Amino acid sequence: MSLYIAALNSGSNGNCYYVGNEHEAVLIDVGISCREVERRMARLGLQMTKVKAIFISHEHSDHISGLAVLCRKYKLPVYITPGTMLHGRLMLDCVMNFTEHQPVAIGSLTVTAFTKLHDAAEPHSFIVADRNITIGVFTDLGAVCSNLTKYFKLCHAAFLEANYDEQMLDSGRYPYFLKRRIRGGKGHLSNAQALQLFIEHKPSFMSHLLLSHLSKDNNSPELALELFNQHAGDVHVAVASRYVETAVYRVDGNKGAHHSILQSAQMALAL
Repeated sequence: MSLYIAALNSGSNGNCYYVGNEHEAVLIDVGISCREVERRMARLGLQMTKVKAIFISHEHSDHISGLAVLCRKYKLPVYITPGTMLHGRLMLDCVMNFTEHQPVAIGSLTVTAFTKLHDAAEPHSFIVADRNITIGVFTDLGAVCSNLTKYFKLCHAAFLEANYDEQMLDSGRYPYFLKRRIRGGKGHLSNAQALQLFIEHKPSFMSHLLLSHLSKDNNSPELALELFNQHAGDVHVAVASRYVETAVYRVDGNKGAHHSILQSAQMALAL
């Protein structure tokens, strides 16, 4: 049994994450247009017909901008809290609620939400599991909290925010109020904070880590990747881009299987 994961986009310009098995999948956030979701999934060999639900983390535009069109076109249920609906000013056809720590079944997948520290109405992160394989989607994190460490320890693979380098933020062009918001406990996670979480709470069975939501101005993929690879061991670390989709990664509990499946046409068609 395997789960397949990809970031369709990751950054302040839009976030959308795919997690699925051979039969069904979910999207976490839709912060890019419906057309871009379709294009990027098609390039990866992923089928929209297998997407059975969308889960929304919070109301910021880089997480919901393509949501209404996508859910209307494909008649997908959207799992979202009332506060996120209200503050996002969303009008959706099929709205489902979720409750923190209570798994939601989507076919054989289960999706579990938990609250996080971020400057939004009712912000949540998610884990997606299928039997003994668990994937985490952890972005827009103001700080590492007990919820985050609890669920990070369960993950065979995770999308983990590494938003900014502290020195780059300090010396960068952002105004003081924005710098304060980013590092103020309900903004974003720095490279150093994410790395500390990884070092201290990485489970022995983790095989993949996708660094996510990197700042365009206050971080660089090369910097973040070099930092994490010094401590990665046998975990495959990659960066989720703000410009293009990642490869599709197969996560099956085998730590030796670090390759993506993007290059395998036969496998892509099977998805």
